[in-house]
Amino acid sequence: MRCTNRKQKLSLLRTALPITLIAVLSAGVLDQGGFLEPSPRGSAAYEPQTIAIPARTYSYRSDGEFLRGTMPVDAPMKTVMAGDGLTIMKYQVTAAEYGACVLAGACAANGPIGAGRSDMPATGVSYDDATAYARWLSERTGDYWALPTDEQLAQAAGKRFPDDALGLDPDNKNPALRWLADYEREARERSKRDPEPRPSGSFGENEFGLADFGGNVWEWTSTCHRRVHLHANGSLKASEPICGVYVTVGSHRSPMSAFIRDPKGGGCAVGTPPDNLGFRLVRSTRWYAPLLVKLRDAGWIS
Repeated sequence: MRCTNRKQKLSLLRTALPITLIAVLSAGVLDQGGFLEPSPRGSAAYEPQTIAIPARTYSYRSDGEFLRGTMPVDAPMKTVMAGDGLTIMKYQVTAAEYGACVLAGACAANGPIGAGRSDMPATGVSYDDATAYARWLSERTGDYWALPTDEQLAQAAGKRFPDDALGLDPDNKNPALRWLADYEREARERSKRDPEPRPSGSFGENEFGLADFGGNVWEWTSTCHRRVHLHANGSLKASEPICGVYVTVGSHRSPMSAFIRDPKGGGCAVGTPPDNLGFRLVRSTRWYAPLLVKLRDAGWIS
């Protein structure tokens, strides 16, 4: 019995020792290469207020344009078991925060709305502008900041995340019913429009403390728009990602081209265009987050 236990211990040691050595050597290489440097001096001045979204199981309607044959149908509901929590900005990036990036020469100017005011959300920003700001903030803080995915935003938005379903029978072949339902939905959305940006906090908080989601600033995500083709029985036939067009989310989803700053000017929006385009970021809490910053700076990841 003692012999068996000794053999088991030796086996575990033989397995664990190489893994431990690799981890130690890797950490040494990363440290020598400057990948695990401490946060830059003065980084606290750039740190935005964040909230922690708990790991949870939630359901939301899938993103994308779903077609059964040639007929548009509602996207299916999707259940996500998020095993990890999420650290996300409590408020959308403000005009003053974005303006600091513009002054540093790392971001393109986004227009005069709320410029210099610390309490106004940054609007008139494209996907490209938002990702440039994420890179700049990562450099300033030493943390890895990025746009959330559509799924992450659904995790954070909770009960405020929109459901764009029309609720029509997917087996109905009459296109006039969908056209009428689309028209009625767009009429409702246009009647609620209030396009003038308001100070941060004007639209309240959700159950997790996330502020202003679903107000009049739609938020960029890193999720590519997609066109999903279904078989006659509703099963998946093909999914076609359309990168260069990204999902924005507010009171409804609206896919927009990456370079668009003013949604009212078009840019592949489906349905009623957003009132304004802005964003908030998520922060990676992984131990290797500084490595991600360096890899992005080197152009190895986006």
